[in-house]
Amino acid sequence: MEQRDRWATKLGLILAMAGNAIGLGNFWRFPYQAAKYGGGAFMIPYFVALFLLGIPVMWIEWVEGRYGGKYGHGTLGPTFYLMARESVKPRTAVIFGMIGGMLAFSVTSLLNGYYLHIVGWSAAYTYFSATGAYMGASSTYDFFVNYIQNTPQVLVFWAISVGLLGIAVGQGVSKGIERWVKVMMPALYVAAILLVIRSLTLGSPVKPEWSSIKGFEYLWEPRFSDVSWEAALAAAGQIFFTLSLGMGIIQNYASYLGPEDDVALSGLATVSLNEFAEVILGGSIAIPIAFAYLGPEGVKAGVGLAYLALPNVFMNMPGGQLFGALWFLLLWFAGFTSAIAMYNYLVALLEEDLKINRKIGSAIIFALYFIIGLPIALDKTLLLLTDLDMWVGSYLLVVLGLFDIIVGVWLFKPENFWEELHRGAYIKVPEWVKPIIKYIAPLYVLILLGKNTWDYFNNGTITMSQKYLEYLVNNEALISTTTEYARKIVIESRAVIILVLIIGAIEAYMAIKKKYGEELEKNEVIIKL
Repeated sequence: MEQRDRWATKLGLILAMAGNAIGLGNFWRFPYQAAKYGGGAFMIPYFVALFLLGIPVMWIEWVEGRYGGKYGHGTLGPTFYLMARESVKPRTAVIFGMIGGMLAFSVTSLLNGYYLHIVGWSAAYTYFSATGAYMGASSTYDFFVNYIQNTPQVLVFWAISVGLLGIAVGQGVSKGIERWVKVMMPALYVAAILLVIRSLTLGSPVKPEWSSIKGFEYLWEPRFSDVSWEAALAAAGQIFFTLSLGMGIIQNYASYLGPEDDVALSGLATVSLNEFAEVILGGSIAIPIAFAYLGPEGVKAGVGLAYLALPNVFMNMPGGQLFGALWFLLLWFAGFTSAIAMYNYLVALLEEDLKINRKIGSAIIFALYFIIGLPIALDKTLLLLTDLDMWVGSYLLVVLGLFDIIVGVWLFKPENFWEELHRGAYIKVPEWVKPIIKYIAPLYVLILLGKNTWDYFNNGTITMSQKYLEYLVNNEALISTTTEYARKIVIESRAVIILVLIIGAIEAYMAIKKKYGEELEKNEVIIKL
């Protein structure tokens, strides 16, 4: 078998994995989620979800990735097939392979398709902050709307981000991705620490009781009486998003390990670095700074906290131009290091399954993201981005997380999983973790998925009801539009999702057939495509 590229150093691997997990979810999504659900009341179910869901699924994905890499696979289709084959016949195992490949292909294509636009916003706002473009603006909301409606400007910052990603991935794992993250991850931590120091020194020019220290108290004061079912589900969803679980990209990076390389401690280190960035750094920047200027209600600005509320703060704080540029550069670095992992998954798919040269494959994926991303850039209402995020960024990755557990633990067999987890391990995972991985984690995912499905049915997301369309227009559209336009956008969104799912399933089957065709022929499961 041809030797696959591998990580050159252990540090490079850990930084790449941390960069994979540390993204906009840490510094953009986490602060507004925590603020929305009551600060300290959100942190209680958040840590429960981290230990009962996040760490177990992270270990599962590391094991799956290294196991697939041993057979030359960095994508989920063939990997799921091999692991499922331990318990079921090849004709059944190929179905699980198709499901895994289909979901991973869809998530890495569609999620990155719109995620890269948010990365582009961060690049743009780094420039706007450094040049003082929004300083003195009468409304930071109007400034943001004007930017979104300026299509050439949106495309420029988006293209810069995607182009740099293509260059990094095209250079390979050790010579490209690893070198980029070795620069960007330390820079990210330095920028975050400087912003934390600044947030600690802020008083409130509005009200003395709105100091940044009060913002810390809001985040860290445990309020058990305020914990809600909605907060618990939001916390579990945040754990999935922030750790990059259910995307296939943890497995892809882990596939470049050697068969005896540690995954137990490495997986735990990835979670630890991510949580330090999210809870200690991310939580200590956006919420305290916003609290000092906007107060306990203003800090609940929702998704607009990073791009709407904080620019208003930077506009009015001493040194705001500098710290604004630092904040958005931090967001750009975080987004870039996560997007590069999704980009690499698709390039690995072309390289390994279709034997396409990595540089050519990188150019093809650039074209794919251009095709997916252009309609999102042209939709000035952001309705397309919103609907894709509801299905891909909040739903499909949870579905894939469930199949991670089904295949990586139960079909692979729990005893095989436990053995693989400890192969070459630097630590011994306690025995009491076993029932968490086998029973509690899948139950947690089922509850999260079930509640999301129930909510999507009740609010009309699934049926595209008038209620859902009115919600989109009234809460998400940046410019005046109609429910008829929203319906058109939603239909386009669903059509794209279905098309990409079908392509992903076909690709996964073809990849399995190409490598294990003889085995499938014997079991009469070859489908003529």
